[in-house]
Amino acid sequence: MNRKRAIIALAACGAAALALSACQDQANGGGAGSRDHITVVGSSTVFPFTTIVAEQLINKTPGMKSPAIESTGTGGGMKLFCAGVGAAHPDIEDASRRMKASEYRLCKDNGVDAILEVQVGLDGVAFAESKNGPKLQLTAVDLYKALAASPMGQPNTAKTWKDVNPALPAIPIQVYGPPSTSGTRDALAELILAKGCDAINPALAEKKENDAAGYAKSCTAIREDGAYIDAGENDNLIVQKLQSNPNAIGIFGYSYLEQNKDKLNGVPINGVEPTYETIARGAYPGSRPLYLYVKKAHLTAIKGLREFLAVYAQSWDPKGPLVAKGLIAAPDDVRKRSAQIIKAEATLDPSKLL
Repeated sequence: MNRKRAIIALAACGAAALALSACQDQANGGGAGSRDHITVVGSSTVFPFTTIVAEQLINKTPGMKSPAIESTGTGGGMKLFCAGVGAAHPDIEDASRRMKASEYRLCKDNGVDAILEVQVGLDGVAFAESKNGPKLQLTAVDLYKALAASPMGQPNTAKTWKDVNPALPAIPIQVYGPPSTSGTRDALAELILAKGCDAINPALAEKKENDAAGYAKSCTAIREDGAYIDAGENDNLIVQKLQSNPNAIGIFGYSYLEQNKDKLNGVPINGVEPTYETIARGAYPGSRPLYLYVKKAHLTAIKGLREFLAVYAQSWDPKGPLVAKGLIAAPDDVRKRSAQIIKAEATLDPSKLL
C-alpha cells in the first residue's frame, strides 16, 4: 500500500521515531508514557486537514515538537490505533467513516476503552473524470452493476458502460479507487453500491440484518477482474491516472476534486453533481461525515494534544482554513457538539456503534 506521511518539522525522537524506541513509557499498566510529540494515523481523506491543523499548532506554539501524521487508510489506522495505550501507539485516528463496533471491541480488548469521537466536518465520495472525459452521468444502480463482484448473484461480466445501461457509451469500465483498508472504500460500498443493489433487489435488504456476509457478497463486494483498479492510499495518483486515461473514472474524497477542478470534472450521481453545496445539504448521494478518534488516556500524557484538538475546533468553521482546502463544514449544531466533546473530554457511547 502506498502510504503518505507528514512530519511537519523534526519529530521528537528523530527519523526512526515511528518505533518510538527512545520514548520511554513511564506510566504503570500501559499508560500513555513520555513521548513528546503527537502521532496520528488513518484516513487519506482527513490527512490533508490534520496536516493543516498540525502546521497551525506549530506556528502558534513555540517549542512544540512536530506531530507525525501517517495516511494508512481508515481501516489500517484503526488497527494501529486500537493496538494499545502508551507511547508506542497513536494518539489520534483520522477516519472517513464512523468507527465500527468490531473495532471498538478490538480497542477495548487492548485497553483502549475511553475514546473521544469528534466529527470534524463533512465530505463526499466523489466520482471524477478528466476534462476530456466522456461526460458520464451515472446512477447508484449503474455503479452497482458496473463494480459489484456479483450483481444479482451472478459473476460480473460487464465490460463497457453500455453493458450496464444502454444509454451510456460503449467505453470500457475502468475505475481507479481506494483499497479495502480505506474508509472511502467503505463509504462507496455503503452509500452507493448498497443503495444500487437495494433498488433492484429489494428482497436482499433483509439480508443486511440476518445474513450480513451474504448481503455483502451480493451487494457490496467489488469485482477483482481489472475493471476496478486499487490505487492505494495515494489519491493524487488517481488524479494523475485520470489525466493520462480520459475514459477512466476516479473515486476519492471531495477535497481532491476541489483541488483539481482545473483538471477534472465531477461525475453526477442520480443527477446530482458533487459540490460543496450538494454535499453540505445532503443532496449528493455520497455525502458522509469525517471524524477524529482520540485516546482520553493520552490527553494528559502527550504534550500539546489538548491544544491540537482546540486548534482543530477553531479551524472547521465555514470561513476557516480547512474549508478553504476542501473540507465541507458540518452544520452549526454538529460543530458546537463536537467542540463541547473536546472541551468536556466526553467519551463515545459504544452502544451506538454498528
